[in-house]
Amino acid sequence: MKTIPVALQAHLDTGATTMCWCWRLTRRDGLRQGFTDHDRELLFDGTAFEALSGFGASEIKDSVGLSVDNLDVAGAVSSASLNEDDLAAGLYDDAGVEIFRVNWADPAQRVLMRSGSLGDVRRVGGAFTAEIRGLAHYLQQPKGRLFQYGCDADVGDGRCGVAVAEAAFTGSGAITTAYSARKFDVSGLGAYGSEWFQRGLLRWTSGANVNRTIEIKRHLVKAGGAVELELWQEMAQNLVIGDGFTVSAGCDKQFETCKSKFANGINFRGFPHMPGNDFVTGRAVQDGTNDGAPR
Repeated sequence: MKTIPVALQAHLDTGATTMCWCWRLTRRDGLRQGFTDHDRELLFDGTAFEALSGFGASEIKDSVGLSVDNLDVAGAVSSASLNEDDLAAGLYDDAGVEIFRVNWADPAQRVLMRSGSLGDVRRVGGAFTAEIRGLAHYLQQPKGRLFQYGCDADVGDGRCGVAVAEAAFTGSGAITTAYSARKFDVSGLGAYGSEWFQRGLLRWTSGANVNRTIEIKRHLVKAGGAVELELWQEMAQNLVIGDGFTVSAGCDKQFETCKSKFANGINFRGFPHMPGNDFVTGRAVQDGTNDGAPR
């Protein structure tokens, strides 16, 4: 239940209101941005809410229980602080969202209507539609350890323990031929075999996509020694010859890879010897072995 401040309730009771919507985004890097559908900038709670023409929200849907409530915010990417490149780069992924109902004549009269996080963002030209998910969606995310064959650690994190900064697992280079926004030939990786950096991370160190990180789909050493990389997604900005990058070795989360590629089997965070469906559906024979036959 919402608690409406006394002053705001008195304003609503007059029947002639000066109300507007305000949205505040808090990115994971701590940057805060405010927007409003009012025709001038508002300032409260330490945030400037920019007047953004065409920025509006759909109907808010509430439901009983723990199902995820959501709404859509639509608008034009025309703000100096909100642009298409940042959206495409994932800087707003899972950003925190607060939605306020505000008396624009006296911003101190306001009420927080909804808190949540930014979900899917769909872009068409210079326009976008962003899904805002209620806080209940975090209750649907897996928590804790999963008992599975594959490892659930990330390469190089504290649970993995691999020193990915070592030369054996990290390389650098530059684009020599760009075929598209996701496939290109590179220099600097000639000492590594095919697939070494497959599933690894690439971070751009120069060019229009500098400081952006993306996963590598394919690493191929072609006939003649040329090295080709293909990304899982197209970069937001065009790739050109000379764009520099660093790459880290990838892992398919399997025990054999952990043991042979990284010499790190002792830290493997999966359960490679866990009985599978064949064991469950098999039957024991007289010598104590399992013949794998169905029951």
